[in-house]
Amino acid sequence: MPDILQIESLSKSYVDGFEALNLVNLRVAKAEILALLGPNGAGKTTLISTICGISKFTNGQISIAGYDIVKDYRAARKMIGLVPQELALDPFETVMNTLRFSRGLFGKPPNDHFLEKILSQLSLLDKRKSQILELSGGMKRRVSIAKALSHEPNLLFLDEPTAGVDVELRKDMWALINRLRNEGMTVILTTHYIEEAEAIADRIGIIDKGKLLLVEEKTSLMKRLGHKQLNIELELPLKDIPPKLLQFDILVAEDRMSLTYTYDFLCGRSGISQILSNLSQNGINYKDLHTKQSSLEDIFISLVNKDKS
Repeated sequence: MPDILQIESLSKSYVDGFEALNLVNLRVAKAEILALLGPNGAGKTTLISTICGISKFTNGQISIAGYDIVKDYRAARKMIGLVPQELALDPFETVMNTLRFSRGLFGKPPNDHFLEKILSQLSLLDKRKSQILELSGGMKRRVSIAKALSHEPNLLFLDEPTAGVDVELRKDMWALINRLRNEGMTVILTTHYIEEAEAIADRIGIIDKGKLLLVEEKTSLMKRLGHKQLNIELELPLKDIPPKLLQFDILVAEDRMSLTYTYDFLCGRSGISQILSNLSQNGINYKDLHTKQSSLEDIFISLVNKDKS
């Protein structure tokens, strides 16, 4: 797939010297879902605002489908749909008129059939004549997404799209995002929900202090940085670790009733059989075994903490 978004050496700094973005390089392919993860103040919203032309940048270059966002601002902006964190809706306007107005701003001809299709996908069709002020918070969030889609963009930005919505609605939005991707839409979202990125993203970008620490395919990232842990519950407290087991990364619990072995699950030989065999040879009996694989949250925390050290 060709790249729809290209960012080269993007920086944004303020007069006091604070660097909001620091040499960000990023390429995003058409029909891809990219999730940007990072702590509060990491630069996620600043990056999106800069790409969308809302915030100016100091150095670098951004192009969308080949259009430079500075030199070809109008053409580039038409390619973008943006759902900001804060709701920006006229409370006294109807849902349908909100979409019509937004579509008209981008020079698109009237097309109520298309707008009704969007509302139907977002379970809002029966609310098309309702005023915004009559809607729940979750419905207003969905109207914001419909508004962003009203002018048929190619690149959709979702800044914390499921913040403050219930779990059921969150999953409905995940399904919608996947459907949009399947129809050729590129989606970039920021999120605080690790499970959100794990559930729907093709690639994960981790940003902290204005730096893009990495961008990698989700499955590749999990394999490269993920680990597994084997927890061995013993029948009796362990006195000493057998000498042959000292070569393994084994931790003994404070009550000495369990052992935890951490290993790279990509290695052909994990060493588990050797550990269990050696325990048996030394008369150390165990009553249960448990394994746990690193989650995306574990990986995220380790990367951010590594960058701070």
